Amino acid sequence: MAMTDSPWTPRQNEAITTTGRSLLVSAAAGSGKTAVLAARCAHLVCDPPERCQVEDILVVTFTDAAAAEMKSRIAQSLRQRLDNSAAPPADHLATQLALLENA
Repeated sequence: MAMTDSPWTPRQNEAITTTGRSLLVSAAAGSGKTAVLAARCAHLVCDPPERCQVEDILVVTFTDAAAAEMKSRIAQSLRQRLDNSAAPPADHLATQLALLENA
């Protein structure tokens, strides 16, 4: 997605695309943290040169329900990427989705 077409604020986009270090996302309830974190995970799995495996990502939540929601949102973000013609190779994404859904 081109930066000009981004639904994210500049700070959200920074949280999604920052690489090479750990990142803490802290914001008010309803501010889009879960969506930003799911987009960040999809970015890390899909976008070179950062491309990694879903098994390489650690996302910490406070409840089982929040963890399930995060897992679902990451899977949804990966599926959207898979449906996008500009997505990385389909076999990579399909493997990552299978790993995520079987975790």
